[in-house]
Parts: sequence; C-alpha cells; structure tokens
Amino acid sequence: MFNRIVALATGWLALVSTPALAAEPKPWQLNLPHPASPVAELAYDFHTILLWIITIITIFVAALLVYVCVRFRESANPTPSRTTHNSLLEVLWTGIPVLILVAIVFPSMKLLYASDRVEDADMTLKIIGNQWYWSYEYPDHGNFTFDAYVAARTADEAKELGVARLMDTDNMVVLPVDTKIRLIMTSNDVLHNWSISDFGVRLDTVPGRLNETWMQATREGTFYGFCSELCGIDHAFMPIAVKIVSKAEFEKWVTEAQEKFADLPVSAPVKVAAKSATPADNDNVLTR
Repeated sequence: MFNRIVALATGWLALVSTPALAAEPKPWQLNLPHPASPVAELAYDFHTILLWIITIITIFVAALLVYVCVRFRESANPTPSRTTHNSLLEVLWTGIPVLILVAIVFPSMKLLYASDRVEDADMTLKIIGNQWYWSYEYPDHGNFTFDAYVAARTADEAKELGVARLMDTDNMVVLPVDTKIRLIMTSNDVLHNWSISDFGVRLDTVPGRLNETWMQATREGTFYGFCSELCGIDHAFMPIAVKIVSKAEFEKWVTEAQEKFADLPVSAPVKVAAKSATPADNDNVLTR
C-alpha cells in the first residue's frame, strides 16, 4: 500500500513539475511550456530563478509568522513586551528586499532587450488583428495573405473535424525552423495581443501603429497561442496556430499557398503619415 502511494505521488509530481514537451497545453500542467526559441529559453530560465527566490522568501516568512505566534502567545507572555521598534531589523527588512529587486533588474532588462532587438531577419511575417480573427501576410514570398478563424468552438465540432477545440484554426501559419523572423503587428479595429508562450512572443496589435518583435523557432511542431487582450464578445475565439516545418517543407508550402490564396485581397502597405501641425495629433499615426 505504501509503495503504491509513493508511486502515485511520484507520478503526480513528475506530471506537474516537468514542462510539457508538446506544444499543446496539458491537463495539470503547472509549469511554463517547454521553450522553443532563444527568447523563450531566457524567459524560462528567468522564471525558474524567480520561482526559487519567491519560494525561499515564502517559506522564511511563513516560518517567521509561526515562530512569532508560538513564541509570543498570550499564555507564555502574561506581561507583554513594550518594545516599539528595532533599528537593525528595520534596516534589514528594508535593505534586503531592495537588494533582491536590484538583482532581479539586470536579467529582466537583458530579457526585454533580447525580445525587442530585431537584427538581420531572414524573413518577415505581418500579423493583423481583427474582430475576431487573425490575418497574415508574407511580404517576402509574393505578398500573399490569408485569414485564420477558430476551427472548432464546441467539443462536438472538434471531434468531428479532428482538431483541438478553441486552439486550431482553419488556416494555419507555417514558418521555417531555425530562421530569424521579423514579426510586424497592427490591428484593423481594436486592441488585440498576439501571444505564443513557446516562442516568448507577446505583443499588442494597436490600430494605427506598427509593433515589431522577432522569433526563431528551434524545433519543428505545432504551437498554439491566443489573443491576450480583451477585444470584444468573441475574444475567447481568437486562437493562434503556428506550424514550424523544415526549410524545404516551407518552400513547398509557400508555392502551394501562393496558388491557394491568390484570389484573396492584399491589404495596402502601411506607411507613416505626415506629421501633423497640431500638437494634439499623434506623431506615430499610421495610414493605409
């Protein structure tokens, strides 16, 4: 009986503490997804360090509270202490948190810089948020475009189509592995957010603005994300599905996609508007 309990406990701990190797989220998954890009690896390592720091602080504070409750309980101290302050303790509980926060700043800034830096990109993917679907353009591959809607809203639809409910899309984004990709994002209506944790990408799409970041997938597979900005009644039905393939398979897919989406209209290029003479106008307004 004891061995069975130990086996069950060990299995459960392995399930909840090990990052999922598949891109699709798993039941009882408590950790971050297994990183699939350099930025995601940095974020994962940073998260792990912070988790250990927070765990140690939590245990210390909890132990201190238990000690105080037991050591200074009323029955053991009929005459309570009249101590009002302790200068050394006040310096310590102010200085130590400050030092911890300062130590956290440096890897945090490194991560922010890494996610923002876009240099020598091999290709560009343009992402446009709409209520409530995504549009994608491949300007370096014939500038074809397509829309991606949620493939299955209900469990019955997902079972019938053989797709993941609220995660798969009718048209999937396909990108090559080991390729630095510039991501340019904007919106046609309201704020959206294009987010895939496996790639460490999470960026707002703002009407009238171009936001830019990058990604470089380090392994093949299908990865999922979601709109992470409340954008209206169907916000929950804006999944993101990206398939990472080899470079040869990507070139083959591009040829097929150029034919498949040849009749779809391509949005006009986005350009920066002339600077307005009125200071109330936004200098960064974009026009089509």
